[in-house]
Amino acid sequence: MSQSIAANPDRLLPADPGTRSIARDLLQRVQDLPIISPHGHVDAAVIEHNTPFPDPAALLVSPDHYVTRLIHASGVPLDRLRGSNTSEPDSRTVWREFCKAWPLFEGTASGYWLRTQFDSVFGLQQEISAETAGASYDAISAKLLEPGFRPRQLFKDFNIEVLATTDDPLDSLASHKAIAEDPTFHGRVLPTFRPDAYLNIAHPAWSANVDRLIAAAGDGATGYAGYINALEIRRRYFVEHGAVSADHGVRTPATLKLDAGDAAKLFDRARAGQASPQDREDFEAHMMYQMARMSVEDGLVMTIHPGSYRNHHEPTFNAYGADTGHDIPFAVNYTEAIRPLLQDFGTAKDFHLVLFTLDETVFSRELAPLAGFYPSVYLGAPWWFLDAPDAMLRFRSAVTETAGFSRSSGFIDDTRAFCSIPARHDASRRIEASFLARLVAEHRVSEDRAHELIVDLVDGSPRRVFKL
Repeated sequence: MSQSIAANPDRLLPADPGTRSIARDLLQRVQDLPIISPHGHVDAAVIEHNTPFPDPAALLVSPDHYVTRLIHASGVPLDRLRGSNTSEPDSRTVWREFCKAWPLFEGTASGYWLRTQFDSVFGLQQEISAETAGASYDAISAKLLEPGFRPRQLFKDFNIEVLATTDDPLDSLASHKAIAEDPTFHGRVLPTFRPDAYLNIAHPAWSANVDRLIAAAGDGATGYAGYINALEIRRRYFVEHGAVSADHGVRTPATLKLDAGDAAKLFDRARAGQASPQDREDFEAHMMYQMARMSVEDGLVMTIHPGSYRNHHEPTFNAYGADTGHDIPFAVNYTEAIRPLLQDFGTAKDFHLVLFTLDETVFSRELAPLAGFYPSVYLGAPWWFLDAPDAMLRFRSAVTETAGFSRSSGFIDDTRAFCSIPARHDASRRIEASFLARLVAEHRVSEDRAHELIVDLVDGSPRRVFKL
């Protein structure tokens, strides 16, 4: 395969010439629209300080569990890719391992994004391979040293208009404030309230986190009342600093409405270390209900990312920590699990609830019907293992016949890899063009209407759903 594949203007478009021609026109309609990224994991401090990017391996390989997991599956120990608790990996050694493993990425979403970056962001002239490892490392390193290859200039070059980060509830948001007040920076970098470690009593630091939360924002109250009060206060702090959403990476989408007395007793048992497994599930489900109540009151869009069995391989977690490639999806139940929340808030004015999944079986069976009835519910874009070309097409096919196009969130890149953002959004735009082109070719949607729809999917939906 030649590296020129990444520059082919018809990549990801339909193979049929007639349908491809329609898709080309649709893609051209949105190709230059600004990037709206309402959920991701780039560190705001990197943009505030315009921090230079590290070496090629530290930028593109070691921190990316999409990449390291597949190389590890081929038999390469993780310490040769990420280092260990006691040592950092040699960058050139990591890069050589990656280049040797490059053929493994054919057909994967990671391979597509990386190939696109190598071509359009780094300008590599040769295909990645074991033989070109040294040359590609040197070429990318030289690019990283260029004065213009810094986050702020790339923010502009990538045509990013809005970039949301993911932030701890007690974060000072100083970087977001500095960016917002900087007259030389043109764009929006928005914080996102992410309270998982304060809601999940199974988290090893939960009790300590609660202590810090109540001390910082309890406003004099203690116990469960102080805890709820502190969460409400910190959410308002995020709103004051530009936040538009609160994100929840829960194990399941379960919700549960408890009265204050029962919730307080459960909270006290957890604080005393006496919570049962059922208590842990009930408390997190109740807190998801509380988060929805708070979103109705303060206006933050509520996004839910469930369905991942975190840290599936305990020895790897013990040696390398979280986010090291062994989070594995499992089946989820949305229809029953989310019902207690929707009973009270599903039709609440201006409440926006964006539901994501790693379980494709719920696209047409549960999520599309929910979004096709409840005014509050929107369909979160394919996420994580599903933000791949074929999975994105399956998503669009599965949900559109029931929920149409208007109930979609717009594309969510959900990435820590800043340089991959344009590749991911470009891929999504090509998939939307491909899907709409098929409907036009089958005389199910007019071409004029398809041009309106693709602009709304790329630009209108994320602005509307995330209140931008």
